Amino acid sequence: MRSLLAAVLLAAPAAAQPVPPELAGRIDASMRDWADKNHVPGLTWGIVRRGQGLVHAGHAGVADVASGRKVEADTRFRIASMTKAFTALTLFDLAAEGKLRLDDPVTTRLPETGDWAGPITITDLVHHMAGFVTDDPWGDRQTPLPEAQFTALLARGVPFTRAPGLVHEYSNLGYAMLGRIIANASGQPFEAEIARRRFQPLGMAATSFNLADVPAAKLATGWRWEDSKWLREPDMPPGAFGAMGGVITTAPDYARWIDHLLSAWPAAVPGTEEPKARATVRTLLRGEGSPRRQNRYSETAAEHPCQIAVVYGGGLRVGDDCTLGRVAFHGGGYPGYGSHMVVLPESGWGIFVFTNRTYAGPAGPAWDAMLALHAAGVIKPDIVPISVPLAQMVDPLHRIWTSGSVTGEAKSLAVNLLMDRDAAHRAADIAAMKARSGPCPRPPGVRAHGALAGDYLWHCQNGTLFARVLLAPTPGPQIQALDWSFEPTARK
Repeated sequence: MRSLLAAVLLAAPAAAQPVPPELAGRIDASMRDWADKNHVPGLTWGIVRRGQGLVHAGHAGVADVASGRKVEADTRFRIASMTKAFTALTLFDLAAEGKLRLDDPVTTRLPETGDWAGPITITDLVHHMAGFVTDDPWGDRQTPLPEAQFTALLARGVPFTRAPGLVHEYSNLGYAMLGRIIANASGQPFEAEIARRRFQPLGMAATSFNLADVPAAKLATGWRWEDSKWLREPDMPPGAFGAMGGVITTAPDYARWIDHLLSAWPAAVPGTEEPKARATVRTLLRGEGSPRRQNRYSETAAEHPCQIAVVYGGGLRVGDDCTLGRVAFHGGGYPGYGSHMVVLPESGWGIFVFTNRTYAGPAGPAWDAMLALHAAGVIKPDIVPISVPLAQMVDPLHRIWTSGSVTGEAKSLAVNLLMDRDAAHRAADIAAMKARSGPCPRPPGVRAHGALAGDYLWHCQNGTLFARVLLAPTPGPQIQALDWSFEPTARK
């Protein structure tokens, strides 16, 4: 407990730990085993730590079945629907700059839809709530659709499977429409605008929407496993549907993107400034619609059962995992390719896996790797910065504890506190805790849960005393809830 208390008093994150070699070896072995069992020709994977970038990476198998060319560290894979987060963040940038509004009707940004898309907003498209039918099999094959043909498709109109705005139903068509909206709002092709805002600032020089940009010796070609043999999937050039799944990238490049996402956390303490772009990144995790339950991805689901309530943010699915806490994740299924990524925004870790087999779906090994990191104690949640109001309550709380009464700190008490439990009962609470804790001579440390909520911890003779405090929404800090607990020192 002393080490915990020291960390609380310093209120700073511990130094990030690299992935221990033995653990990295086990993760690498699990990736290769999964690939062997699932007829995956080649794959690459990476683990990212906020501020450190790619802290571990691996690759295995062949980039091209026909030639036997091996996957290398800089082999380029299509990542399919993991493209959608690049598209969503570019759209959010344009909204932050006033070039569009997320609640704009689609018809105002895509005039060719004026005869049929009246109820749909841009937000509906972002969160897959436009009422379009799920279209993975069809949508993937639309990647190279020429822009003129896409215009004609939008002008004709598309059928709805349900009324807009009701529930999530995954739509590649919707994200293709967002690509056109980005182009109309920026005056540039969506590929160029996304590259300018996302790839270039992050140094993702090997990332592109166009297969023509990829040297043949660097491409992981796409393959299907059918009738116990490999069949080459056709390559698809860029086109109007690329905004939903057209990105081609490498593990080192994509690690820069993951680190960029993670860098937006933790948020600044309320009342302090931070770059607006950081807050815009965090909007990718703001979901819409009713949560949908799903089982945690895992190759060992029986050993790690968990159901996650998931909403769809901006190109990312967001939920709360039983073990890992808040998670953001997304897969990428495509003819010839399968990929997955998962990030822990409040702990600063991310994992991704790319493969070159049709709809391979490497979610299981990705999540199992994250769970292995957690089980090994490598992943630790961020320490929330201590706000000024929480810091200002240290001395009043210590005086309350020392005196055994709340009455001498009337200015620090919200109007409800003594109505909810009177001074005599609160004094009795403190006396009961003192009988267990023994002397607690020094003022408490603080473990923040937010700017107006936290735990105050005293190192006492017999163990650790906790006061869980909730401050009121008043101009000066006042306590609206106060609860005591005690943890005795473990006996050897």
